[in-house]
Amino acid sequence: MSALKKSPASVRANGTFNPAPSSGWTPQLSLEKVRELVSELEVPFPPASIEWRVMNVTEDGTRGQIMPYADQRAYTDRLNELFTPAGWTRKYNVHTSANFERSEDKKVVAKVFVTCDLTVHGIGSHSATGEEWADNDNAGTSAEAQAFKRACSCFGLGRYLYYFDGIWVDLDERRRPREIPQLFGWATPEGWRKGLRPSKREEAQLKPAAGTKSKSRRVAQQDQKLSPEAETVQQIEAMAEPLGKAMYRGLLKEMARVWKPGDIRDEAVLKKVLSAMQSAARGLRRLEAAQERIGSEELQEVLSSLKIRSVEQVDNLETLRQLVLALEEKADQVGTG
Repeated sequence: MSALKKSPASVRANGTFNPAPSSGWTPQLSLEKVRELVSELEVPFPPASIEWRVMNVTEDGTRGQIMPYADQRAYTDRLNELFTPAGWTRKYNVHTSANFERSEDKKVVAKVFVTCDLTVHGIGSHSATGEEWADNDNAGTSAEAQAFKRACSCFGLGRYLYYFDGIWVDLDERRRPREIPQLFGWATPEGWRKGLRPSKREEAQLKPAAGTKSKSRRVAQQDQKLSPEAETVQQIEAMAEPLGKAMYRGLLKEMARVWKPGDIRDEAVLKKVLSAMQSAARGLRRLEAAQERIGSEELQEVLSSLKIRSVEQVDNLETLRQLVLALEEKADQVGTG
């Protein structure tokens, strides 16, 4: 800590880091102080900062699977609070792929890749990549926000949101949740500071909203009366959004030769399809974690080596396995380079 006393930088008693002036040299904090600040970054956002995105909807539009997320401003607010606006920097690099045919609608379009280099002075730097289809009017903004949040998660900021698998709720006529779910204690600042943590992903579900209406209870009772086959079909349908259209349809076609899980009549085949989709979901989580550790150029290099135009084109487990292993190997090389 003697080096810090001699430098223009200091750490306030409340944990806020005052960076040195822009002299081209950044003082390093002690390991103890780094751990203290990272612990503060890991604290969940206040419930008021959490919003809800509908990820999957039933055919009749009355039920939807929702996931919690935080706006990009919540991330910048936390960084500013702990390090001041001058205590961290970010830099974006934008790349656009060549045009290719999108599998879901056969439209020829490019992808926008944005790499965010996030540096917290005195702690370190992390890079991550976001992507979006170029025909999206907000492609740049969306890919930029995704890259920034992924880079933040490398420091622990917002990482807790990865534990959620979503929950099915009733939707209104505009397909919005009728009730705002209540977060578990570990997903709140107060609970987290008390030492509450999710023990495993399966336990990181959302509580039903306080004061849930009788209609929701009736739906839950109806769900409990579903046959084992119907329950499996429902579980498979819930995988559509997390897997993406190409992987979801690819597994249905490869393993059951159908386009809709409801067309599968054999319970054994249903279970086989569900197991494959759950394996794909685990693989995609590993893939996303590896993507967070590399830049867009490294990602494109791996995709080209495997003759894959886009991650969204992957539609089978073997290709996904090869891609995950290649990305993890590349990420390890980048990390030790």
